[in-house]
Amino acid sequence: MTTSAVKQEKVAGTGTVNFLVGLVIVVVLAFLARWLKGQVYGIESLFGLGIPGKVLEFPLWAALLGLIANPILKGLKVFEYAKPGFRTELFLKIGLVLLGAGISFKVIVTAAGGAIIQGVVMVASVYFFSWWLGGKFGLPDTLRAVMSTAVSICGVSAAIAAAGSVLAKKEEITYVTALVIITALPLMVIAPLLAGAMHMPEPVAGAWFGGNVDTTAAVVGAGTIYGETAQKIASIVKQTQNVLIGIVAFLLAFYFTTVVEGKKEKPSASIIWQRFPKFVIGFIVASLIFTFGWLASDPSNAIKGMKDWAFCLAFVCMGLELEVSGFKKMGWAPVIVYLIVTVFNTVLALGVSWLIFGWLFPASL
Repeated sequence: MTTSAVKQEKVAGTGTVNFLVGLVIVVVLAFLARWLKGQVYGIESLFGLGIPGKVLEFPLWAALLGLIANPILKGLKVFEYAKPGFRTELFLKIGLVLLGAGISFKVIVTAAGGAIIQGVVMVASVYFFSWWLGGKFGLPDTLRAVMSTAVSICGVSAAIAAAGSVLAKKEEITYVTALVIITALPLMVIAPLLAGAMHMPEPVAGAWFGGNVDTTAAVVGAGTIYGETAQKIASIVKQTQNVLIGIVAFLLAFYFTTVVEGKKEKPSASIIWQRFPKFVIGFIVASLIFTFGWLASDPSNAIKGMKDWAFCLAFVCMGLELEVSGFKKMGWAPVIVYLIVTVFNTVLALGVSWLIFGWLFPASL
């Protein structure tokens, strides 16, 4: 290894020390986010606008602090060194598994019936609308696939899965990831406010968040802001959609290898398992443990506390990992497509949530 290569490795860093440095930064920002939440939580009207302080829950503060720290760390040339400690998906998956320890499996079964129907309807409708609209705007097939999967299923995770299936370019993944985060953060706050204005029952609101907001982290955040029941239903709905990642990845791989790329090889069914979000299994196991009474009838404060901290760390990382450099290369056409599809997704999810969770499968927790 050359001297320059050694220096570059030391700057970028991927070892334990780098991970720990990044983790310390994330934890400090998470503590600050929780403190800020406490300062405004009891205020009845912020800035005289009638917005209650409890709307500004820790997910918003955590994400904002991550966004603020992002350019600061880059300016100090620390970002790349500490990047191994910014683990959004790891913290999010830990939080979701812990969330399962407070939900009876009976609730999952009750909500899952509606969630499956909603998931199939939403994913299919939004995906094909996005694919069609992207074609009208002349987007490359690989970008259309990544964007359509991200906006119809669960944002970043789905985008990464789709990118692997269609061999998308790195800048396309970066572009879609940035779009997902930029739109998900405002929706995390706006959706609960709109739901409150419409006096939506918590199960219906949670189903709307789960079918509308793109990232799992922001879905949990919106549910947390609206209420405990909304958080649970939102998580169930979103995780039900997450299960479809493997199926969509398999179908994309099949389509691109046989049609777009003109190859005769057929993708192995193992792709479904490779792309399947394994944390869903942990969520179900934790729920079964709770249901069978192997935990207290009400989860201990320790479990609830660990869940909230895991989510808080995930939101900090979400802001830290935002990359906007890809926007200059890709132009504005994908932004227009993404925003139009997001509006379509929001309106469709609102109607489907009311129909399924307000009438066909009313969930009670």
